[in-house]
Amino acid sequence: MTIHRSVRKNTYVDSVSLMSISTKANQIDGVTQAFVAMGTAMNKEVLANLELLTDELEAATGGDLMVVLEVTDGTDLDAALGALGDLLDRKNTGATAAETRYRTLDGALGAHPDANLVLISVNGAFAAREAQKALVAGKNVMMFSDNVSVADERALKELAHDKGLLMMGPDCGTAILGGVALAFGNAVRRGNIGVVAASGTGAQEVSVRVHDFGGGISQLIGTGGRDLSEEIGGITMIDGIRALAADPATDVIVLVSKPPAPSVEDAVLAVAGEAGKPVVVAFLGSARSESPYPNVTFASGTKPAALAAVLATGVDESTLDLHSLNWPLIEEVRGKLAPEQRYVRGLFCGGTLCDESMFAAIAKYPGHVWSNIQKDPAFVLGAHDAPREHTFIDFGSDEYTDGKPHPMIDPSNRLAAIVAAAKDPEVGVIALDFVVGLGSHTDPVGVTLPAIEEAQAIARERGHHLEILGYVLGTDLDTPSVAEQVAQLEAVGVTIASSSTNTGLLAREFVAKEN
Repeated sequence: MTIHRSVRKNTYVDSVSLMSISTKANQIDGVTQAFVAMGTAMNKEVLANLELLTDELEAATGGDLMVVLEVTDGTDLDAALGALGDLLDRKNTGATAAETRYRTLDGALGAHPDANLVLISVNGAFAAREAQKALVAGKNVMMFSDNVSVADERALKELAHDKGLLMMGPDCGTAILGGVALAFGNAVRRGNIGVVAASGTGAQEVSVRVHDFGGGISQLIGTGGRDLSEEIGGITMIDGIRALAADPATDVIVLVSKPPAPSVEDAVLAVAGEAGKPVVVAFLGSARSESPYPNVTFASGTKPAALAAVLATGVDESTLDLHSLNWPLIEEVRGKLAPEQRYVRGLFCGGTLCDESMFAAIAKYPGHVWSNIQKDPAFVLGAHDAPREHTFIDFGSDEYTDGKPHPMIDPSNRLAAIVAAAKDPEVGVIALDFVVGLGSHTDPVGVTLPAIEEAQAIARERGHHLEILGYVLGTDLDTPSVAEQVAQLEAVGVTIASSSTNTGLLAREFVAKEN
């Protein structure tokens, strides 16, 4: 094994580009691990933990690019570095003739005075400053960057509110505005259903389910995951509801989030009650089901929310394929599992997809469900804790993405967990999600198939059937297509769920025992 380490001085690469470059660098022939990141303290800490930090890398600044390339013996290191250099050079020189690159936000704004949105994906240390510039200039902001302080987020959102603008983020990964998907997103039909979401994959799931039911999206507004906290007060979600209420192209509004802080929930619902349009609320994991407002209804999950929204537009339910639970299949799988195979391992790339399956398990097996995103501190697992009983892991959480791309771009982080789960004789079901579309890995199923087949072989050698349950989030218009990804999974015996909601329900029912 050969390890190359170097620093490119004064070479800034934005986080979106870095994620794409890291993914492609890990696919270069002979490369076993590629680490391409800015010289921030957090990234140097990751390298130190991997015992890869050297004095040269330690001296890198936040404006320097760190490169660590690990290649197998016999690999032409110069060729691998050349391939990585090509990736970086393509980024720096511009990919297409239609693109124009500007060195500063002021330059871009000066050249495009009529633009009304700025998407920010710079290092979090500089993101608030750039967002403030954009807001002062009268532009809406979508901030993909994370690592922005709560104080800065609150100040930016108050500024945006005062100016009648939207401040989406920080850590806002999904939006569809004017029919254009930004960051992570799916190709969905345009229509009259608007979405405001504090949940990236939750918003994607609702949009693809609306598309599946024949509806369409007018606007999808992301808020960032902290928006409904006590500290932020739901400023963007409230402004988003009001924007959609005033939008003549939107007839129905869907809200998606984990449960808000109680006082914030009351404020959000009060504004929803004044929207003058049907509002469907999907606060996953919330016990609330009764609404004091006649136009506001609660949904128990993303699929029920999408269905309720489509029906509210006037669609006849009898014309829809509702993808009801397949109980004969559930009984068949139960019959294949040994008595000791009582537990589910949910290994997810999408945070809300993990949430929805976890809450389904909690509802049936209270006191036996563990996760790195559990609401109950007594059942929280750290990144280095061993799984136990029913375990659901969100590999997109910060503890798994320090120094690595998000698993929707680079799902390699969960491959070892798939194989490890198969070695536990009490595991009956491994549930996996695969997110396709804009921003995601070009073949998330293909990169995971070897781990799936290894897991199945381990269970077979033990004399067990191991049920692999897969869900592909996407539409028939996405690239790669959902059909193509599903075909790869079915070819190796993976059972396919038709939605995020059904993934959780199927997984928990497969392992249910009579006693």
